[in-house]
Amino acid sequence: MQPTPEILQVAYRTMRTIRSFEEKLIELVNQGKLGGFLHAYIGQEAIAAAVCAHLKDQDHVASNHRGHGHCIAKGVDVRGMMAELFGRSTGTCRGRGGSMHIADLEKGMLGANGIVGAGIPLATGAALSAKLKNTGGVGVAMFGDGASNQGAFHESLNMAANWKLPAVYICENNGWGEFTPTEFVVPVKDIAERARSYAMNAMIADGMDFFDVYAKAGDAIARARGGQGPTLLECKTYRFMGHYVGDPLVYRAKADSDEWINNRDPLKLFEARVTGEGLVAADNLRRIDEEVTERITEAVRAAQAAPLPDVGELMQDVYAVN
Repeated sequence: MQPTPEILQVAYRTMRTIRSFEEKLIELVNQGKLGGFLHAYIGQEAIAAAVCAHLKDQDHVASNHRGHGHCIAKGVDVRGMMAELFGRSTGTCRGRGGSMHIADLEKGMLGANGIVGAGIPLATGAALSAKLKNTGGVGVAMFGDGASNQGAFHESLNMAANWKLPAVYICENNGWGEFTPTEFVVPVKDIAERARSYAMNAMIADGMDFFDVYAKAGDAIARARGGQGPTLLECKTYRFMGHYVGDPLVYRAKADSDEWINNRDPLKLFEARVTGEGLVAADNLRRIDEEVTERITEAVRAAQAAPLPDVGELMQDVYAVN
């Protein structure tokens, strides 16, 4: 499955937007202009861009705590996202959700999620709904390696396989669960192996290679749409930053990080291939860079100028209180 030059330019814009968005957030946090915990998606951009390139608004994605990249790739407006992070009334959730709860149901984004593994059953439910209503939609769960140890992961895969749901489970295995190496807590070499327990289709992709993820995610999504049941796709990747913005990273060997960052950057790998093969001109990529920079700058400016939520609306959309 070879992406067209048009798809490649959209994919690069998505990856560059994710990278620039996250870099701007880190800058704002370091300047003391933005508060709260932020979990940067830098280094994993190729996965979100490649998976969501196959999705439509009718398809649903459930994300995790590192969800900005998934939201951007699914088409959520960066102006609304930035406003949400600033706690403004113009945010995607009117300033109530913050970084780990950005959602946009019109775009099929069920939301980022601060609970590890909690998005997996949500995507499974979306897949069940799509099957019962015969919408042709697909439910996609985006989660990390740590979530594959949660009961919700296993229960969801069992249900999806048994009912042949149009679901795709994307495990972004970045090698670390917070501050713990994956191999300390996962006994199998490949998390994709766990799909065998449920007679489920499974694949492994190089999460730093847009083209590899694009091809394998495309196959998985096509299988789901075609009634052939779910797939577990493990994407081997690496988060370039710490678990959260401000993480001192004392637990990770600098030499290992430098190897990934210097030689496996998904944006650099993408550019080298598309320009080397004459698929997209370098000038077009630089134009996209400039447009993305202006878009992010404008999003910050709009967010800072937007009003805070009205205190009189505090209890709206609240369904349970202690």
